[in-house]
Amino acid sequence: MSTPMNAATPAQRLGTLAEQVRLKGLRANLRTDLAGRVLDLLGNSLAALGEKPAEVITNVVTAWGGVPAATALGVGKLPAPSAALVNGTLAHSLDFDDTHLPSVLHPSSAVIPAALAVAERTGASGPSFLDAATVGIEVTCRLGMAGYDEENANSVFFDRGQHATAICGAVGAAVAAGMLLGLDADGLTSAIGIACSMGAGVIEANRTGGTVKRVHCGWAAHAGVVAAEMAQHGLTGPPTVLEGRFGFLQAFCGDQFDITRVTRDLGEQWDTPGIFFKPYPCNHFTHAGVDAALRLRRSGVDPARITSITLGVPEPVLRTIGEPIEEKRRPRSGYHGAFSGPYTVAAALLGGGGLGVFHEDFTDSAVRDPARLAIADKVNVIADAECTRIFPRQFPAVLTVELDDGSTRSERVSENRGGPANPLSAGELTRKFTLNATRSLSEEAAGRLAEAVWRLPEGGSVADVLTSVPVSGT
Repeated sequence: MSTPMNAATPAQRLGTLAEQVRLKGLRANLRTDLAGRVLDLLGNSLAALGEKPAEVITNVVTAWGGVPAATALGVGKLPAPSAALVNGTLAHSLDFDDTHLPSVLHPSSAVIPAALAVAERTGASGPSFLDAATVGIEVTCRLGMAGYDEENANSVFFDRGQHATAICGAVGAAVAAGMLLGLDADGLTSAIGIACSMGAGVIEANRTGGTVKRVHCGWAAHAGVVAAEMAQHGLTGPPTVLEGRFGFLQAFCGDQFDITRVTRDLGEQWDTPGIFFKPYPCNHFTHAGVDAALRLRRSGVDPARITSITLGVPEPVLRTIGEPIEEKRRPRSGYHGAFSGPYTVAAALLGGGGLGVFHEDFTDSAVRDPARLAIADKVNVIADAECTRIFPRQFPAVLTVELDDGSTRSERVSENRGGPANPLSAGELTRKFTLNATRSLSEEAAGRLAEAVWRLPEGGSVADVLTSVPVSGT
């Protein structure tokens, strides 16, 4: 029996919403938006085949064995939780996945792999799959925002060294998986309660190294599928799991949470369409600088005439992409180049690949290119007051170049490309996907896969989507 929305705990209200959506469906624009996110995730994942973390996880899950039920990219059929673990790891491996602001979550990479695995196993329709993934992502974002500190413009999860994507994503993945398993509101509430004991992820690797962070979304997807299966078989979770004295938010955020953000305008306002796509495979803080550099290049600025460059960014961003400046001007590797304001600006000014800069711009050889380093040497990164005011609901930048005749040119980017105020078109999303996917597929196969994804809102099959992905031996 469903609990009325106005007389229930937050977990029960989420469970009731999920059941209502499972039974009644979502409006067309939400399904179309989610199809674009599926396409983006598959492209990012295909581009990551061969990355070490995914190779490790593949070796682990194939040793586990089990009944084949769902497709793991580059592997073949595995049990649904194992497929979710592989695909979620791939989705997050290149830091090219979509981002919710200001929580700085990557919800699609945790939720969609779980939903894909269960949808394939159960034979779900395209619309049912999209509905479940949309609700799971919504739950993830709302939990992330419940732990967002407005006064300090900071995630409490991150401030405590916790990876909010992995922690909140496990719960969202459980909701999506539970919907596709046909759970009612009580079962979905239990899936939430179970998953709250499973979400985990610390971000020390961001400071001192290690590849474990790339597995976080895979583990969240895996945990979500397992939690939903446990609920399906009768395991229960506490209805007060989110707000309770020993509940999810108290455990992870202490007293620094706002439970009203979990249920405010629930079912009426959706976060999913506002999640930012990443047009460039580099740290999101660098993107507005790339946008500004591309604008200057299109306006006719000749890089050979530039004598100095100033990149203004939000003050909290300085330590990530601007300090220490000597290292940022001379990245130690392609990976370090993706976190460098000076290098990414230089690459964009000289003309990078893809939608502006792409994977080939972040190889170890690319970051040693003398022409790019000569431009990067001219870049100073400073805090800009207006950018700081806007952050973190946008990751803005202002780029000013001085030319050899003493004149200056400037571009201010207040709204990131890929966000709702400056969106990527369906064509641009498909182009990003194709460039990613053709690292593993032929152009013909990539085209078939893209067409199958875009058909999902009209009733296309999840199975049709997965027939074109590479598996072991291909």
